[in-house]
Amino acid sequence: MQEVQSEVIPQHIAIIMDGNRRYARKLGQITSFGHSKGADVTENVMEWACELGVEHLTIYAFSTENFNRSNDEKDKLFDLIKLKFDEIVVDERTHERKMRVHAIGDIEKLPESLRESIKNVELVTSIYDKFNLNVAIAYGGRQEIVLAVREIAAKVESGELEPEDINEETISSHLYPSGAAALPDVDLIIRTGGDERVSNFLPWQANGSECAAYFCAPFWPEFRKIDFLRSIRIYQSRMRERHQHTTARAAHFLKVLGKVEIEEVKHYSKERI
Repeated sequence: MQEVQSEVIPQHIAIIMDGNRRYARKLGQITSFGHSKGADVTENVMEWACELGVEHLTIYAFSTENFNRSNDEKDKLFDLIKLKFDEIVVDERTHERKMRVHAIGDIEKLPESLRESIKNVELVTSIYDKFNLNVAIAYGGRQEIVLAVREIAAKVESGELEPEDINEETISSHLYPSGAAALPDVDLIIRTGGDERVSNFLPWQANGSECAAYFCAPFWPEFRKIDFLRSIRIYQSRMRERHQHTTARAAHFLKVLGKVEIEEVKHYSKERI
């Protein structure tokens, strides 16, 4: 832990929490068992992130593709997410951490009871900004960009926005979370469960920043602190490599620039003579 803390810490970590269902099947349990165990690990990761001074943690709780699952599984998962949101409101650690919660996604597609819990937890934690927990629910990365483009187009049509004023910052400010500050670029993306893909998760925030990626075999309920720290080390290793590459390029540029200036001086001196 101390070794990790001695170097730069990623300020925005995004996690694809994959493998809950496969974990349950491996143990001969029902699907909801895997989701429940996974939720416990999510609470652990929140604690680890806070310990390190991470500012944003974004977790992929429910994708737009997940709506294709059985009604029974969806209902139990929505109930679990609602329970966790309700617990966050009364958990003293929320206030000790000064944790702000945002739900990002097409919230209107969710059951009313869950939407009410989301509104409540966002309202209660709106006074905090030290640690930000962003829960991607009913979320799709392409959908997020499409909705942002539609909103921007409507503003252009109404004369509220000029086309030439549209830039990356404009698009970022129209992405989730709605009505709040845009999510910062992702520094590190983690995926458990063995798959090495990002599954339409935060494409704008992750791809533009060339973030580090850590893919690991354990299913989400098996994710340990050592796995989390290893992911941080991957990020730090990449940062060192990027710094070394940048330094080498700068040194080469200065060397070339120096040679050019020397040759120019020699040429000018000859002309003067």
